[in-house]
This record gives sequence, structure tokens and C-alpha cells, in this order.
Amino acid sequence: MAGKHQAPKGTFDVLPADEAARSAMTHATAARLGAAGFGRIDTPIFEDTGLFERGVGESTDIVRKEMFTFEDQGGRSITLRPEGTAPICRSYIEHGMHKLPQPVKLWYQGPYFRYERPQEGRFRQFNQIGAETIGSASALVDAELIILLDGLLGDLGIPDLELKLSSLGSSASRAAYRDELREYLRSHEADLSDEVRARIDSNPMRAFDSDDEGTRVVMAGAPQMLDRLEGEDAEHFAEVRELLDGAGVAYTLDGSLVRGLDYYNRTVFEFACNRLGAQSGVGGGGRYDGLVELLGGPATPAVGWAAGIERIILAMEAPPEPGGIDVFVVAAEDRTSAFALVGELRDAGLSADLDLAGRSFKGQMKQADRSGAKHAVIVEEGGSARIRDMAGGDERGVDLGSVAAELTASAD
Repeated sequence: MAGKHQAPKGTFDVLPADEAARSAMTHATAARLGAAGFGRIDTPIFEDTGLFERGVGESTDIVRKEMFTFEDQGGRSITLRPEGTAPICRSYIEHGMHKLPQPVKLWYQGPYFRYERPQEGRFRQFNQIGAETIGSASALVDAELIILLDGLLGDLGIPDLELKLSSLGSSASRAAYRDELREYLRSHEADLSDEVRARIDSNPMRAFDSDDEGTRVVMAGAPQMLDRLEGEDAEHFAEVRELLDGAGVAYTLDGSLVRGLDYYNRTVFEFACNRLGAQSGVGGGGRYDGLVELLGGPATPAVGWAAGIERIILAMEAPPEPGGIDVFVVAAEDRTSAFALVGELRDAGLSADLDLAGRSFKGQMKQADRSGAKHAVIVEEGGSARIRDMAGGDERGVDLGSVAAELTASAD
């Protein structure tokens, strides 16, 4: 006999009991970002591999060892998207969004894929919500996006949040800083992990993200870009901080915050939920002024963030429970009329259900109670019915043909 099939390691099934929290997140995101002028965008689940090699950076962990890449029937290299920003920038270029009034505000939600070690709240297939504002270099954009994510996480009831804030400067200023950091790392090379040593030349700033104990000791004394901001970089970061202060959004300056993607510059940020322990990040992002141009578009400043849906659900103090339906229809005898009434109620905009397993009248009433319905409608012979308030137990007799109108009126 064939063995039981299971979902691949690092993936999961979203069951109906889990959907209430996800729906709450979608509705909260659409409401808050929609009110700020963001429109939803959906990009393909797989893209040309070169998009991520160029956009995310060949020296990043994502490109080096975490992407799900395969060759299609036409011999093209295809990758399941590991992140959302590069695909959105590709879409911005491809569809001529630079011709629209700038900035263009977009939000998204969907599955992403990375081959990494599965752990609580982190999977190889995971889901994100995200927002991107493309086409403005103003610090107002940085602050707006941070404030929106702060508000969204508040809407969802995430406790014990800490906003970590930093700046990576411009590409030019960061180049000088990287030379300084490389020199520092080489002077402590014997204490670094093999992986960090191998990336001193290609990506020295990734040493700040290392989990290796020896490397972490070295990085505690490393020079930080945040202490070397000058000119326009310093002015931009000061304005972002002033706007956050004015909005009452608390933050902690963290010069070790570099994020894991090569395209970031200037403002970077991350929201952490302290109740989640070491893997505390729930969402973050930053400015990426050179990415659109790198992918073949015009020079275009941009800022964005992404937040992990599974991480947010894990951080919720009280994830919402699945809601009940409006009406459960019970048939004393006439199941045909009960079936027709369910269709009429649904057409009227009410959520309605009935027993489909041939239960007795008593069994149907138990099922009505288990469904969480606000009302039960008991269909009787001769075209009459009774409407029962499931919370209080009160009943009233009505004509079968007026059930939908009465329940719709009471719902209003």
C-alpha cells in the first residue's frame, strides 16, 4: 500500500481555522494602505533568474544559496521569487509607470520562496505583505512608509514592538566606508567565521548579520556607517528622524542594521517583536534609489518594506477566531424548501448553510450551534418557518417567503 503523502519540508497547509488571521491581515493592509493612496499589484510567482542576480545581488545569501531555480522546457533559467521588490521594479519599468504622476504607490501580498532552514514562523514557502513607493527621493516617503507599517502592526495587535532605524548612506559614501570596514575585518580575520572571511572583498557589511560568536565579538567594535554620515546623507536621515518624532513613532538607532539585500541605500529599518525571541523580525525595508536603473529603467528613487505574514500571526497576542455564519437552515421535514431557502439567503447577501449529511432534526440543531450562526431558520410544513436567535434562544414565526427580507433587515 502506498504511504501517506505529506507537504514538502518547509511548506504548510493553510486550513480554514487559520484563515481568519490571514483575512484580518489582508483587510487591515488594504484599508490602511488604500487610505494612503496605494494600489494593489500582483507579479508572477516565477521570474527570469537574472532579475534576482542583478537586482538582489550575487553576493547575497539569497542568490548564492537560497533561490529555487530551474530550467524550463525552453531552456530558460527561471526562479521562484525570493522577494518582492525586484519584480515590482521590473513591472514598473515594463509597463511604463515612470510616465505616471510620481511617486507610484503599490502594495502586494503573496507567496515567496527561499531554501533555508525551516524554523518557527519561517518556512521555505512563506507569505508577505509589502508596500513600495517609487519615484520620490523625499524623506517624507521614508517616514510615511515607516509610519504606515507601524500603524498596520498596531491595527493587528502586535505587542512589544521595537523599531530599529539606521542609514547606509549613498552609494558613493558607502564605498569609502566599505574600504574602511574591509581593513578592520582583515585585522581581525583569524576570529571571523569562514563564511565572513570569504566575503570580505565582495560584501563586508554582511558580517553584521553573522550568527558566529567570534564574528559577533569582532563586529561589536567595528566602525559603523551610521557614524560616518555626511552632507546630504546626514540631512536626509535627520529629516526622517524629525518626521518620525513628530508622528510619535519611537525608534532605536542601530548602526549594525544592514538588511540582507544589496540594493538598499540611505534609510533602512526593521520592526522586531521582542516576544518572539532571537528571530524577532516581523517586517522591515528601506530605500533603494539605484534598483530601477540597475534593472534597465530610468534613474528612479524608491522606498519599500515587506512583512512576513506567518511571523505576524505568531506575534499576535490574540489571533482572530473564525467567524460564524449568519444563518443555519434546519429542515423539520421539507429539505427541498430548506435547500431553496439557503440559495435565496445567499443571493440576499447573507452567509447561510444547511445540513448536508442527513442528520435528524436534533442533529441539525446541534450543527447549527456548532456553526456559530447568529440565527437558525427552522423550515416547517405548509410554507411557514421559525427564526431562532441562537444567542438568546428567542423564536418568532414567519412566512417562509419573508425569511430573507426579515433577516436582511435585521442585519442592517
